[in-house]
Amino acid sequence: MAAALAVAALGLTPHQARAAVPSTAPTGSAPAVPYAEAAAAVPGLSFHDIPGSGGITLKGNVLTPAGSRPGSRHPLVVLPSSWSMPQVEYLAQAKKLADSGYVVVSYTSRGFWLSGGQIEVAGPPDVADVSAVIDWALAHTPADPARIGVGGVSYGAGISLLASAHDPRIKAVVALSGWADLVESIYSGRTQHVQAAALLGATGRLTGRPGPELDRILRDFLASDLQREQQMIDWGRKRSPAEHVDRLNANGTAVMLGNAWGDTIFPPNQYASFFEKLTGPKRLEFRPGDHATAEGLGLFGLPNDTWDSARRWFDRHLRGERNGVDTEPPVQIKSRSSSGYEGYADWKSVGSAGTEKIALSDTEHLFTGVNTGADGGIVLLSSALDQFTKIPPMASVPLLPRAFAAVWQSDRLGSERRVRGTARLHTTVTPTRSDGTFVAYLYDVGPLGIGKLVTHAPHTFHGKTPGRPFGVDLDLFSTAYDVPAGHRLALVIDTVDPLYAEYNPAGAQLTFSSPRQDPSYVSVPLGAR
Repeated sequence: MAAALAVAALGLTPHQARAAVPSTAPTGSAPAVPYAEAAAAVPGLSFHDIPGSGGITLKGNVLTPAGSRPGSRHPLVVLPSSWSMPQVEYLAQAKKLADSGYVVVSYTSRGFWLSGGQIEVAGPPDVADVSAVIDWALAHTPADPARIGVGGVSYGAGISLLASAHDPRIKAVVALSGWADLVESIYSGRTQHVQAAALLGATGRLTGRPGPELDRILRDFLASDLQREQQMIDWGRKRSPAEHVDRLNANGTAVMLGNAWGDTIFPPNQYASFFEKLTGPKRLEFRPGDHATAEGLGLFGLPNDTWDSARRWFDRHLRGERNGVDTEPPVQIKSRSSSGYEGYADWKSVGSAGTEKIALSDTEHLFTGVNTGADGGIVLLSSALDQFTKIPPMASVPLLPRAFAAVWQSDRLGSERRVRGTARLHTTVTPTRSDGTFVAYLYDVGPLGIGKLVTHAPHTFHGKTPGRPFGVDLDLFSTAYDVPAGHRLALVIDTVDPLYAEYNPAGAQLTFSSPRQDPSYVSVPLGAR
């Protein structure tokens, strides 16, 4: 399986492939040599040109159960590819599904590699493509029209959720490392997640064909063009499954969501909020890691809890197997500090054992524009390092420059604190300029003063009156982390983080205070010991 993925990944780039295609060939055609080698590596695999919506061609592959008898029907799973990935991305898991009785159709999402069209970022044409692929599969494979599922990773997850809201034939969906709210994912706290957006833009241009709308949106987003802020928000909402949750609920679709605590592209909060709004069969799984790292090794056929759950989900809701996946607590989480899973009846129960409240009683005055060393790490890398080595981003809290960083610490903890869920900052800010950005970090501080990042979140404001205080309630990114006894919890605020855009004008200052009538604090949710 790894060899098959490597063959495709190291084959022709989209631009090389198009150059190699005769001018008389249909759009999206290309030499089949890399795919022929991939097919030889996976018995039973066949490649197809599948008609997409609007007359384009999608490059896809099909795996069917071995020994399928004429006239027999099998449950169908459709897997749209991730951003920048070809359709062979899912071969390892598709083979496992086919071996257990599924017809599996994977395809390269429009605008990428050798599929036709332009990158639409899960726009209406992408949603229509899923239905077109289902239509094709029902006509050309032994797929059962009454047992249809869709799924995918990242971009494939977002497209799958949107398609499930629009096509009632879809009975089950598995959305891994995806988004439910695109705006909240890359513009949380009204702050551009610039590393994530730049990475998506660069890889999209390298492996596909961005359309003019995407080019304009990305340019305006990275340039922080506030004149077009509402247009960008509207564009993102059209591509957010959360905007279509009522249709998903009406369809009764069985929805499984999986994500990583440290996902730097689609943070977990928006998935948890979406999960709570679902009324049909549902499951939410959070694990340590960064974007797509929780399920990444499973794409190479290696043992993987996330993909095991995905297959169980499809087995229950498409094959009717009584495997217990629907009788287990629907929220399953794994702490970044331990190896076991914890089950909860719903999301609000995750941090229901109480709170650790840190009073932010001292007034702190900051100069802006300096990276103090407290930051959220590097997109895709830092949380992956935490996943595999339990080494999150760190900072020496005593050495943080107090002119540019505000620091509040708890007393030493007499017992372990199991942080579970979403910490919230409540504070009062007085700016010297009308616009500004700050980032709040929660640290686990050991005896030597080294702080390990528990969670963080950015916040940006515009149009405030200089010198006039205003209140801020900021949800930090949800997590599960165990703070040892004898350590402290520390809240740090500074104004620069390479992950995010910042709006602090030169010379701007921020004051964080705690009025008597409205005290400032950070509230940390705790799980049971």
